[in-house]
Amino acid sequence: MELRQLEYFVAVAEERNFTRAAERVHISQSGVSAQIRQLERELGAELFDRSARTATLTVAGKAALEHARAALAAAEAVGQAVGQVTDLIRGRLTVGMVMGCTLTPLFDALAAFHRAHPGVEISLLEDNSDRLVEEVRAGAIDLALIGTATATPDGLDALTIVSERLVAAVPAEHPLAKRRRVTLRDLTAHPIVCMPPGTGLRTVFDRACAAQSLQPTIALQASAADAIADLATRGLGVAILSSSMAVSYRDRLTARIIDDVEAPALLALIWKSMQSTHNPAVRELLKHSREAFAQSDPTEQ
Repeated sequence: MELRQLEYFVAVAEERNFTRAAERVHISQSGVSAQIRQLERELGAELFDRSARTATLTVAGKAALEHARAALAAAEAVGQAVGQVTDLIRGRLTVGMVMGCTLTPLFDALAAFHRAHPGVEISLLEDNSDRLVEEVRAGAIDLALIGTATATPDGLDALTIVSERLVAAVPAEHPLAKRRRVTLRDLTAHPIVCMPPGTGLRTVFDRACAAQSLQPTIALQASAADAIADLATRGLGVAILSSSMAVSYRDRLTARIIDDVEAPALLALIWKSMQSTHNPAVRELLKHSREAFAQSDPTEQ
């Protein structure tokens, strides 16, 4: 059994596809398939069900996955331990980012980290917040920037970057623009344009509506604030945004804090405690992230 076989096994398990896994590990699909077949022969069990279009783990594969990840992490820790002694950090760092993110301090942090530690290979993945949380829990992602309705997702550590009230944003001629106060019940008379389920901002909005037994009409959904603002500008619905997001569109949209939604929408960095303990790259990126976000003004993002 070789480490590269475990690496290919984990890649196929996470990608659920031999072709994508081959692209990820930079070898041919036939090479990945051959190495996994060899691993299965050594273990005496099939690790994947290949009968469907996606590669799904068998019972044996599920039992092996966490151990394979642990073996790869242990092997990487050997190099990191030596690197720490010689003041070098090497290896890989996988960073997740919520879709539609426009917070440039994260990119500043990644750039500063890369300058300080060029030996670390950085991967950046976009997804919705719910899936990013699960990927961090599973160890597939080291650190992620998510939108969330809770300060610290269960089982993870978190650093809150932004905590803001929800606002309704509409063109100047819209009836809500003439009101000084806007409530959730006011919004139910109008179609809503907002982010999709699985995002922090949408979770806050949905929970607030459910608490009052309100069922707003979600007319359109988009993952990027720019798209939501553009749709609202064209009169297709009331945009639900965070207060700092709305600042960027004040030349064409009037924003009103939703008076009875007191729970804030949060942006947070999340990671597993064990990752920051055993992976010096995670600790270093957290340090650069704290510095980058401390120097930023959310209203300028």
